[in-house]
Amino acid sequence: MSSKTIAILTSGGDAPGMNAAIRAVVRSSIYYGCKVYGINRGYKGLIEGDLFEMNLSSVGDIIQKGGTILKSSRCEEFKTEEGRAIGVEVLKKYGIDCLVVIGGDGSFNGAQKLSDLGFPAIGIPGTIDNDLAYTDYTIGFDTTMNTIIDAIGKIRDTSSSHERVNIIEVMGRHCGDLALYAGLAGGAESIIVPEMDFTIDDVCDKLEQTKKRGKRHSIIVLAEGVGNAQDLGNKIVERTGADLRVTILGHVQRGGSPSAFDRILASKMGVRAVELLLEGKSARVIGIKDNKIIDMDINEALSMERSFDKEIFEMTKILSI
Repeated sequence: MSSKTIAILTSGGDAPGMNAAIRAVVRSSIYYGCKVYGINRGYKGLIEGDLFEMNLSSVGDIIQKGGTILKSSRCEEFKTEEGRAIGVEVLKKYGIDCLVVIGGDGSFNGAQKLSDLGFPAIGIPGTIDNDLAYTDYTIGFDTTMNTIIDAIGKIRDTSSSHERVNIIEVMGRHCGDLALYAGLAGGAESIIVPEMDFTIDDVCDKLEQTKKRGKRHSIIVLAEGVGNAQDLGNKIVERTGADLRVTILGHVQRGGSPSAFDRILASKMGVRAVELLLEGKSARVIGIKDNKIIDMDINEALSMERSFDKEIFEMTKILSI
């Protein structure tokens, strides 16, 4: 392995565990005798030349912190050829040989474009939605799922006290994994996700079914990509007369100290990313399959179609009778 100068950035929505990945990239780079630079505010900071050299102390006491110490932002300019050319010039100016990008599919697209320009880049999946098809889990998903489960438990306490129906809206515009797994673990009566069709009749019938067996409160978990939670609530009230409340969890789902799973996953992925770069690899993304860290061509990974676990979805129906 030859010594290199490696840069790292975080892009797109923040996810718990990003700091653990940053720490792993920085410390493993230094371990292997490399220089490492941090880029603030993602591709926007890259274009603006907002870089700084990092050392061991730069990542001290961050493994347990949510968010990202490198900050994040969206950057429309980097989607243009001119913007990417500026980014490459900045990297060359600082003597940087290769780049690690932590983020979701949009961030990976940026890494792909840089690789196409001949600048080596490796992607680490950091997104709470778990919406990348090539990997079983993304950094941040486990922590966010547990945040939702905690909220479900607290809402159930008050829901049962007042014999209410509660709709809990969670993140997931195009991917229902957060709603599915948190709804399963939280014992929700109904789970509504973008990947599966549903009708108001189905939801209301389930409420009536639970009411007949003596249960006076219910939890409905709704992925934000399906529709407006309040509109759904109004329709349910019209049909059933239920005492109903809506809770939109919003950005509370992004924050918080990462779980042990996310810290370990991020650490493994960060070290592997550096090793790939030192092996002369480029245009790869890191993932986990069957509990093993893998890497894959970035173009292949981005072209894969994500499959929703319908078997688990059907199981939630069995368990919520």
